[in-house]
Amino acid sequence: MAASELYTKFARVWIPDPEEVWKSAELLKDYKPGDKVLLLHLEEGEDLEYRLDPKTKELPHLRNPDILVGENDLTALSYLHEPAVLHNLRVRFIDSKLIYTYCGIVLVAINPYEQLPIYGEDIINAYSGQNMGDMDPHIFAVAEEAYKQMARDERNQSIIVSGESGAGKTVSAKYAMRYFATVSGSASEANVEEKVLASNPIMESIGNAKTTRNDNSSRFGKYIEIGFDKRYRIIGANMRTYLLEKSRVVFQAEEERNYHIFYQLCASAKLPEFKMLRLGNANNFHYTKQGGSPVIEGIDDAKEMTHTRQACTLLGISESYQMGIFQILAGILHLGNVGFTSRDSDSCTIPPKHEPLSIFCDLMGVGYEEMCHWLCHRKLATATETYIKPISKLQATNARDALAKHIYAKLFNWIVDHVNQALHSAVKQHSFIGVLDIYGFETFEINSFEQFCINYANEKLQQQFNLHVFKLEQEEYMKEQIPWTLIDFYDNQPCINLIESKLGILDLLDEECKMPKGTDDTWAQKLYNTHLNKCALFEKPRLSNKAFIIQHFADKVEYQCEGFLEKNKDTVFEEQIKVLKSSKFKMLPELFQDDEKAISPTSATSSGRTPLTRTPAKPTKGRPGQTAKEHKKTVGHQFRNSLHLLMETLNATTPHYVRCIKPNDFKFPFTFDEKRAVQQLRACGVLETIRISAAGFPSRWTYQEFFSRYRVLMKQKDVLSDRKQTCKNVLEKLISDKDKYQFGKTKIFFRAGQVAYLEKLRADKLRAACIRIQKTIRGWLLRKKYLRMRKAAITVQRYVRGYQARCYAKFLRRTKAATIIQKYWRMYVVHRKYKIKRAATIVLQSYLRGYLARNRYRKIRCEHKAVIIQKWVRGWLARTYYKRSMHAIIYLQCCFRRMMAKRELKKLKIEARSVERYKKLHIGMENKIMQLQRKVDEQNKDYKCLMEKLTNLEGIYNSETEKLRSDLERLQLSEEEAKVATGRVLSLQEEVAKLRKDLEQTRSEKKSIEERADRYKQETEQVVSILKEENTLLKQEKETLNHLIVEQAKEMTETMEKKLVEETKQLELDLNDERLRYQNLLNEFSRLEERYDDLKEEMTLMVNVPKPGHKRTDSTHSSNESEYTFSSEIAETEDIPLRTEEPSEKKVPLDMSLFLKLQKRVTELEQEKQVMQDELDRKEEQVLRSKAKEEERPQIRGAELEYESLKRQELESENKKLKNELNELRKALSEKSAPEVTAPGAPAYRVLMEQLTSVSEELDVRKEEVLILRSQLVSQKEAIQPKNTMTDSTVLLEDVQKMKDKGEIAQAYIGLKETNRLLESQLQSQKRSHENEAEALRGEIQSLKEENNRQQQLLAQNLQLPPEARIEASLQHEITRLTNENLYFEELYADDPKKYQSYRISLYKRMIDLMEQLEKQDKTVRKLKKQLKVFAKKIGELEVGQMENISPGQIIDEPIRPVNIPRKEKDFQGMLEYKKEDEQKLVKNLILELKPRGVAVNLIPGLPAYILFMCVRHADYLNDDQKVRSLLTSTINSIKKVLKKRGDDFEAVSFWLSNTCRFLHCLKQYSGEEGFMKHNTSRQNEHCLTNFDLAEYRQVLSDLAIQIYQQLVRVLENILQPMIVSGMLEHETIQGVSGVKPTGLRKRTSSIADEGTYTLDSILRQLNSFHSVMCQHGMDPELIKQVVKQMFYIVGAITLNNLLLRKDMCSWSKGMQIRYNVSQLEEWLRDKNLMNSGAKETLEPLIQAAQLLQVKKKTDDDAEAICSMCNALTTAQIVKVLNLYTPVNEFEERVSVSFIRTIQMRLRDRKDSPQLLMDAKHIFPVTFPFNPSSLALETIQIPASLGLGFISRV
Repeated sequence: MAASELYTKFARVWIPDPEEVWKSAELLKDYKPGDKVLLLHLEEGEDLEYRLDPKTKELPHLRNPDILVGENDLTALSYLHEPAVLHNLRVRFIDSKLIYTYCGIVLVAINPYEQLPIYGEDIINAYSGQNMGDMDPHIFAVAEEAYKQMARDERNQSIIVSGESGAGKTVSAKYAMRYFATVSGSASEANVEEKVLASNPIMESIGNAKTTRNDNSSRFGKYIEIGFDKRYRIIGANMRTYLLEKSRVVFQAEEERNYHIFYQLCASAKLPEFKMLRLGNANNFHYTKQGGSPVIEGIDDAKEMTHTRQACTLLGISESYQMGIFQILAGILHLGNVGFTSRDSDSCTIPPKHEPLSIFCDLMGVGYEEMCHWLCHRKLATATETYIKPISKLQATNARDALAKHIYAKLFNWIVDHVNQALHSAVKQHSFIGVLDIYGFETFEINSFEQFCINYANEKLQQQFNLHVFKLEQEEYMKEQIPWTLIDFYDNQPCINLIESKLGILDLLDEECKMPKGTDDTWAQKLYNTHLNKCALFEKPRLSNKAFIIQHFADKVEYQCEGFLEKNKDTVFEEQIKVLKSSKFKMLPELFQDDEKAISPTSATSSGRTPLTRTPAKPTKGRPGQTAKEHKKTVGHQFRNSLHLLMETLNATTPHYVRCIKPNDFKFPFTFDEKRAVQQLRACGVLETIRISAAGFPSRWTYQEFFSRYRVLMKQKDVLSDRKQTCKNVLEKLISDKDKYQFGKTKIFFRAGQVAYLEKLRADKLRAACIRIQKTIRGWLLRKKYLRMRKAAITVQRYVRGYQARCYAKFLRRTKAATIIQKYWRMYVVHRKYKIKRAATIVLQSYLRGYLARNRYRKIRCEHKAVIIQKWVRGWLARTYYKRSMHAIIYLQCCFRRMMAKRELKKLKIEARSVERYKKLHIGMENKIMQLQRKVDEQNKDYKCLMEKLTNLEGIYNSETEKLRSDLERLQLSEEEAKVATGRVLSLQEEVAKLRKDLEQTRSEKKSIEERADRYKQETEQVVSILKEENTLLKQEKETLNHLIVEQAKEMTETMEKKLVEETKQLELDLNDERLRYQNLLNEFSRLEERYDDLKEEMTLMVNVPKPGHKRTDSTHSSNESEYTFSSEIAETEDIPLRTEEPSEKKVPLDMSLFLKLQKRVTELEQEKQVMQDELDRKEEQVLRSKAKEEERPQIRGAELEYESLKRQELESENKKLKNELNELRKALSEKSAPEVTAPGAPAYRVLMEQLTSVSEELDVRKEEVLILRSQLVSQKEAIQPKNTMTDSTVLLEDVQKMKDKGEIAQAYIGLKETNRLLESQLQSQKRSHENEAEALRGEIQSLKEENNRQQQLLAQNLQLPPEARIEASLQHEITRLTNENLYFEELYADDPKKYQSYRISLYKRMIDLMEQLEKQDKTVRKLKKQLKVFAKKIGELEVGQMENISPGQIIDEPIRPVNIPRKEKDFQGMLEYKKEDEQKLVKNLILELKPRGVAVNLIPGLPAYILFMCVRHADYLNDDQKVRSLLTSTINSIKKVLKKRGDDFEAVSFWLSNTCRFLHCLKQYSGEEGFMKHNTSRQNEHCLTNFDLAEYRQVLSDLAIQIYQQLVRVLENILQPMIVSGMLEHETIQGVSGVKPTGLRKRTSSIADEGTYTLDSILRQLNSFHSVMCQHGMDPELIKQVVKQMFYIVGAITLNNLLLRKDMCSWSKGMQIRYNVSQLEEWLRDKNLMNSGAKETLEPLIQAAQLLQVKKKTDDDAEAICSMCNALTTAQIVKVLNLYTPVNEFEERVSVSFIRTIQMRLRDRKDSPQLLMDAKHIFPVTFPFNPSSLALETIQIPASLGLGFISRV
């Protein structure tokens, strides 16, 4: 078909656009040959006339169908051209957020400028081992392809990463190295992969800098060779560097920075170790401040300095060398601050004592004067003489900068050399993968020597790339046997010849550098004369004579000649270098060694970017002047040699290409600039790859894929059994031009555009079929609709007519009814109006009359109030007038009386002067005294306290009056005495006045007190009434509170139940997490144990040379080793046998046993803490009770002392008796020492028998006492120091057996006596404490008995009632009891409701605690009962052992026949007896050499477990601790050996998992614990273990079962993993649903050939196989459910992970396939009755992902439905599926970006894991529920096929 025929109406094309580069348009009419204009319709809605080029008449590029847009591989596009590539990249980058795309063999990586979660370890594991075309494009896929090809082809590989600055080259290379480090691991313990990754921070600090395009731009190229050994594990690495940009050290453009290390030093200048460097802010140094941007946003240079130093330390660079590096770098900074002053135009000087220079010299260890001199002068050497010439200021500045660049380049090489030394491995390298991180094609406004070298290198790399692509195309054609036609592709060899050939640009540049007066201008003229008009790739600019243009493969680049010569010469003054070589600083001369001795494969030169060349490994010998001569090699020459070496390395490897694209210049995340992208695509060779592919047959289909895709274009008769012939016949009919396709061996090859044509035919055919189907269905639907409408119309008519008739009748009835209603209604209305009017009138009258009455009342009331006011006012005025009058009268009386008193006073004064007055005065005084005495007597009646004073005064006054009567004459003469008497009288008067006032005050107080008492009485009565009211209110509140309490109790019960349920769920989750962590620890422990065994074997192989012959190791080796592992947990105090292993070999088991012991000890301490707390509470209660019994204590104490003395006397008499018997035995034995001494009838024998008889009789009497005493002693010893029962009994038996000497026996008896005393004293103390406890318990029992009697009475009463009344009565009784309790505590806490509430809460908590304590006490009682039985058995055996030890047969040295004491044997069944020496044979036949298949088919399930347990039972019956421990240890070790040897065999692992669990269940079932015994029969309970508690071994076996389960999961995962993706995703279970799309080149170059396709049936068959094997082995049903759940989780996780990483699988049809496959798995679960195993729930994420592929994805309702449906998927997974959704047919639509954003907005509040992939390695925690066996042990028969004839049934 001609290409022009495709330009029909509605065809879409690409037209050039200056803004968007390419714009999409649609044809409005068909194109006809000869048309000059195309009528187009743009997507913006505009119409356009597109004129064709009249010369070429090229039509615009056709656009690919939408179904092909967004493909993983650009070569899968039907139309391969620039707009198609650009559009596909933009759709993937912007719409799908996919940054990686394949373009044939090239991986295109677009920098997203955003952190993406696609580089985690889960992604690495997902890509590991996968074919490159099976997964979405990724840097990990390229790394996996390189790693796989290295292992498969045994050929070295290279990954070439290129791109512009800021495109992400360094990050891509870093991720590739991380992939190798994670997947391969290191071959040694030196962690080489960590060192390889640690080299990145160092190289970034010294080789990366901030530019305008990138904050962390690599300013050098590097090639890292990662070395691998024969097992393809990393053993080392080597780094080569290229083109270091030295000019950045001395100059930075605006908004750029120097290398990071300088700013890191300045940021860390304040550190103590950096003070000697005398650094400061970066703005203080010339070399770091020129860019004006010393800080990068978001980067902490001080922190980065710490990372750099840590990386140096990891790579082995010592602290002294690190400080030396920093010292040199600081010296470079100070050198940049050295300034020069001009003396004249040709000379300059440095100021004296210039501080920057002096600091530089101090740091470098050189002389100041010498360095100052050679910075301003240079030496010129001629053939005869040497001159020292001063230089100008400009030349000195350039020389200073050249020296700084040279020092930095040498330091850079030195660091690279030391990094290589750290990464070097002593192991021989088998192969390597090289990662080349190199700059891409560069073109700027001003291009100089650096850009020239970079573009020259890219020309060489592009040539190598073109040849490799061409070679792959040729190999593909030859492989498919297609006629080979030469494909024309761009060959850039002419451009390379222009640069590097003889008389090329580099050759002429070197020649001009050798000329004495060569300049850039003369060199430019030579270029013009040599190449202008002679080479088509060389041009001269029109407006410049100092520039030239080269046509590179990517674009034309104009280079400015200025500076080329100077940069090519790289002039560094030799005298300055000599000064530095003579430095006292030891590290500095190392940098300037001769090139022959330099370790680094590079040499620094350029003043621009420095090309670094590889040097030979061995130094060559030459003349002394050879070094100086080589030093003069130009930069161009060195760079050319370095590039040739690089190309040789790359040509010797298989290359893989990664092209990094920078989407925009502003670092905006997910922003695509079409112009910048097209520039880089042209420059990186992607479009050239497309062009080469398009020139041949770019579209390739396998015959099966073509048949599946285009089956719709075939007729039934065209379909043959031979698919290849069918495809040939169809293509001949569809495409007439046979040149448009070719048939290969396995594929069909199509020219460009043919797939689009076939897709158009297919779409037309499907569209026509759809139209026909639509036509038929629409006709059928309309016919059905017509019939339905006709039938409905008839029905409607019938119903309408009936309805109309009914309506008419209804109308008539309503008319009549309306007339009647009107009559009554009108009557009702009139009557109602009358009533309303009447009522209104009455209301008005009432209101009016009331108003008048109120007015009259108000008037009367006002008059009455006025009269009252007048009354009170007039009264107040009268009282006021009266008070004023009284006040005036009293005032007048006072004035008058005062006047009269003054007159009286004058008279008295006159009379006082005469004698007569005294006489009258005395007479008057007597009368007054009498009056006063009468008054005092009256007052004494009221106040008894004053009566005595008044009586005394009266006596005194009477005596004085008598004296005055008798001595009247003397008193008349004594005037002074009279005055004294007068004074006394006055004082008495004053006292009387005082007493009167007190009396009045007392009366007033009495009156006030009476008033207050009356008032208080009234208030009290009021308060009492108020309290009575409050009491009634409180009673009401009390009733309400009772109701509230009941309701709150119910609410609290409900809330507590809810909390209990929630806490139970949380505890279950915590338990599962803890169990998972524990099982992960076990997994890690087993891994370390295997690693330990492997290392031990390797050391054995390395140290010990194997000898021919017998190679069996000592049997004690494994037993000792395992014994150490397990006995450390079981017997803490047991002595461990010595081992022959080295101490380093013990670390792993020591750590694990210590961990288990500590875990067990913590649990025991917690239990002990709880017991002690309970004991403390009980003791506090007993203290209160013991106070009341202190009086009875002396009597009890006396009785106890008497009993204690009697017991002591009995024991002493018994000891004396035993001593006497011992002496008699000694005498009897000493009389005769013949062998017949022990013969029957001998005296010694008779004595011995008598003693034995007496001892046995005494033993019967004392047996019960001994049991009690021993149990008390053992319990106390366990409280002080807990020991294992098995160990204690073993130690006692061993101690008794060692007593073979007479003295030891005597000492034993003495010790027995002391023990008896100790036991007696402890018994008494224990008895006292027990009596106290018993008394307390009796009180509790009495109360409980009373309560029980009461309950029994109530129960008896209730039983007499009917059933309905019983329930009511019991409820009433319970309510009464609770009410009484509530009332009691309500009264107790009546004042504080909060206390009552807290009491209720504490009561609930106490109930829960009591329940927990009850459970613990039950466990403790069961444990003590069991221990009591064990101790009773052991004591009896111990006494028998003592009697045997005392027998004479052990004392005589000569061999004699031992004395056998007859013992009654019991009939034990269900046991197997074997000899100790047959243990290894038993383990070998039953475990090591047993074939599971034969046992599982022919014998009962779990037979080995039953046999082992029966052997353990017999050892338990014999009380042989050593035998039990040895057998269990050997069993565990043997199972481990079998699993290590056959760990990949599912049958073996399943068999031993089943038997280990059965063995564990047997140990539980026959342990004697009540919890396990309740499932047994009475006969099985008789078979329980009697001597040993094997709980610790049960834990060890449980751990072993967990390890076997994890190994089983790994085995089935390895078996299922290859099937899952093929069976669940790739295989079409429903044929014809999914269409096959073009796959591109990657599907053809997969690393592994197809070995067979797995289907869903393969998975189901494998699941059936697993299930049948587990059932045959008798695995527990619950364990089978857990295994099935784990298998389904693996299937779901791997399927979902691959779905999330494969864009081609995210389609509607694939969702249907997945749901069908899941339904088949569910059907399998139903068939096996495993639906309740939880396996279906593990598939829920996969089911939801399949539903997500099939639901509508357009509206907001769809988004809401998706958010509610996909609750098992994370937000990242939902968005990823929506981004990857790809239509398979044109009828499907893509998911819009707005819809995805809507989903993200709705899910932004969901808190889930940000991880994209499910953890396919996750293993659910396993549990082993107890599953008792109904099989009787005595019925088990041992088949002869097992070879166990040496064991016998007992």
